[in-house]
Amino acid sequence: MPIMTENELSNSILGNRYRLIHQVGKGGMALVYKGYDQMLERPVAIKLLREDFSEDEEFRERFKQEAKAAANLSHPNIVTVHDFGIDPVGVFIVMEYVAGTDLKTKIMEKKHYPIFEGIHLMIQACAGLGYAHRAGIVHCDVKPHNMLISRDQRLKITDFGIARALSSVSNEYRSEVVWGSPQYFSPEQALGEAPSPASDVYSLGVVMYEMLTGQLPFNADSIDELTRLHQTQEPLEPSSIVPEIPSELDQIILKILAKEPSARYRTADQLGHVLMKFQDQPEGYFSITSALPTEGAVQETQRSFVPPITTEDYTYEKKTNVDWKIIWLELLALLAVGGLIPFWLYVWFKISPFLK
Repeated sequence: MPIMTENELSNSILGNRYRLIHQVGKGGMALVYKGYDQMLERPVAIKLLREDFSEDEEFRERFKQEAKAAANLSHPNIVTVHDFGIDPVGVFIVMEYVAGTDLKTKIMEKKHYPIFEGIHLMIQACAGLGYAHRAGIVHCDVKPHNMLISRDQRLKITDFGIARALSSVSNEYRSEVVWGSPQYFSPEQALGEAPSPASDVYSLGVVMYEMLTGQLPFNADSIDELTRLHQTQEPLEPSSIVPEIPSELDQIILKILAKEPSARYRTADQLGHVLMKFQDQPEGYFSITSALPTEGAVQETQRSFVPPITTEDYTYEKKTNVDWKIIWLELLALLAVGGLIPFWLYVWFKISPFLK
């Protein structure tokens, strides 16, 4: 199949339904277009996979399964997946269109985020990732390029499962993005191990470090050197780069970037809880230990873990707790009272003649 130019792709119709309008992004494995769903008459984002990926049968099937899993995620901080298809032009995935830009671009524009503006966005990222983790889905490629910021400052995470699907591609087509991107992947990902929720948390830590300082914790000219740094090198304290960053936030970020998964926050929900506590505490009063939720408080933490923009991020079934002890006591009281009725009737009939 001949490779089509960007101009030739514009105005193409994919799957007899989606019209490509113009390219809005480009990555190592796909082109991203603003498109138009002619059936539902709405704008969409369309990710069109590179030709060599599209022609790999194993990858196409794996990518389809990952797209189906991602399509089941419905959360205000996750880009909704609408459709998946295979067209003569290539394999494509149709997603919610977010009017805005990606976080990487915003960081480059701002140099670094003000502390509480950055924390606010990270709490939203934790809400979306935490929801996915509870659904059994690990992102595998958390980075600011995969976080879209809408015009009303809503953060939405995209590209769930794409890195995992890439693991099925034959060696000749694999690139540095397998199991994540080198600047953002966790030490265990660097070793080729399958990512876990704690791996996503580490990648969030790298994103947070970059947001607040304007630079990555580790930089190198080669993937091998980056891998070594993630595994062995301790990052500089963020406050040594931006003095306004308080020591409490230094502690949080360095804990997120711990080499051992067990030394980090276990899930994005737990990290989100800590960030919300930090955001609400006066300077100097924050404690990492006191901010951690107890096991019994996990569900309540998830219920209250909502970015200030919205109140619809989490929904839970209401549980009815029945106190059987009280019910038994009430029944015994009722039986006791009922059992005295014959006695009182006997007394009444005995004394009533004397009352006349």
